[in-house]
Amino acid sequence: MGPLAGVKVIEIAGIGPGPFCAMMLSDMGAEVLRVDRTEESGLGVKTDPRTDLLNRGRRSVALNLKDPAGVAALLRLVEQADALIEGFRPGVAERLGIGPDDCRKRNAKLVYGRMTGWGQTGTLAHAAGHDINYIALSGALHAIGPQEGKPSVPLNLVGDFGGGGVYLAFGVVCALLEARQSGQGQVVDAAMTDGAASLMTMFYGMKAAGLWQDRRGVNLLDGAAPFYDVYETADGKHVAIGSIEPKFYAELMEKSGLKEAGLAQQFDIGNWPATKQSIADAFKTKSRDEWCAVMEGSDVCFAPVLSLEEAPGHPHNAARETFVEVDGIVQPAPAPRFSRTAPGIQSPPAAPGQHTDEALADWGLSADEITALKGAGAAR
Repeated sequence: MGPLAGVKVIEIAGIGPGPFCAMMLSDMGAEVLRVDRTEESGLGVKTDPRTDLLNRGRRSVALNLKDPAGVAALLRLVEQADALIEGFRPGVAERLGIGPDDCRKRNAKLVYGRMTGWGQTGTLAHAAGHDINYIALSGALHAIGPQEGKPSVPLNLVGDFGGGGVYLAFGVVCALLEARQSGQGQVVDAAMTDGAASLMTMFYGMKAAGLWQDRRGVNLLDGAAPFYDVYETADGKHVAIGSIEPKFYAELMEKSGLKEAGLAQQFDIGNWPATKQSIADAFKTKSRDEWCAVMEGSDVCFAPVLSLEEAPGHPHNAARETFVEVDGIVQPAPAPRFSRTAPGIQSPPAAPGQHTDEALADWGLSADEITALKGAGAAR
C-alpha cells in the first residue's frame, strides 16, 4: 500500500540504473512488470536470482523483442501501463518497434522513461560508457580524492544510482503527476552525465563564490579539513568526523582530549595539516568501539565506519529497521518512509521469465495467445 499503489510500470530489463529505478518504484507500491530476454544473458556466471536485489519486488516475463510477435505482445501490455522505462542506446528501441512513438500510438498517457549515460542527444550520445565515464565528464570524479594522486572512484553510486536511477524515478513520477492533469504522456530523457552534474550544483556555486578550489584535497568537504575526515583507531578500524560548526568542533576538541592543545583556530587553513596530525594521533590512542563509547550520540558529528557486514547490526539501524531480511537475504529497506502509505518490498527477486504465463494473463493476454507466443519462441 505504498504511495504509488495502483500505478502500472513496464520495465525493459537492463543493468544498473534502470533496475534501481524500477526497484524504487516497486518499493513505493507500483506494480512493475519486468520484461526479460528469452535467451540467456549476462556474464555467463550462474548466481542465485535471490541475490540480484535490484530485481526485487516485481514479476518477470520473458519476451523476444526481436520477434514481431514478442513486440506485439509488449505493445499489448503498454495499453494498460502508466509508464515504461528502458535503457537502450539512442535509437535501439525505435529499431525494435517499441520506441516512444510506437508506444504512445497505443497509449497517449504513457510516460516513457529513457535511461542512458550520455543522453538521447549530444556528441557522445551513441558511445559506450559506464558510471566512471559519466561522472568524469560532469566534474564530479575530478573533485573526489586526495590532494596528491589520482581521483578516487566512489563505487558506482554517483552515476548509476544517484545521478541515474534516482533521477529517472523522480522524472517518471513528475511526468505521471503531469499526465494526470494534461491527459498526455511524455518522454523522460534521464542521462547519468546530467544527473551527476546536478548532484554537483552546490560545489559549482561554492566555486563561483570563491569558496571552493578546483583541485582535490584542499577544500572543506573533500578531506582537507581536519574536522571533516576519516581517522584510524588503535585497532586498525576507522571513525568518521564531521564537526563543521564551531560548537561541534569545540565538543570534538573536548572529547578527544585536545582542548588544551591550542587547536581552537578551527578555520586556520594554514594550520590544518598540523591540526589533522594531532587529531589523528589522538584517535590512535583508543579502539573504534572505545571512541564510540566516548562520542557516539554526542554533538561531535561522529560515526564509526562500518563494513557491509557490520552496518545492519548497528543499534540505530536495527531500531529503524534500515535493513530487512527477505527470503534469507539481508538488504536495505525501502526509503524514504511515509506516515500513512508505508512502502515495502513486494517480493524477492524473480528469475527471468518466472511469471510469463500468470503475468501476461493478468495483463490481458488469453491462454491461447500465451501458448502461441511460447510455441513460436517469442516468449518463454
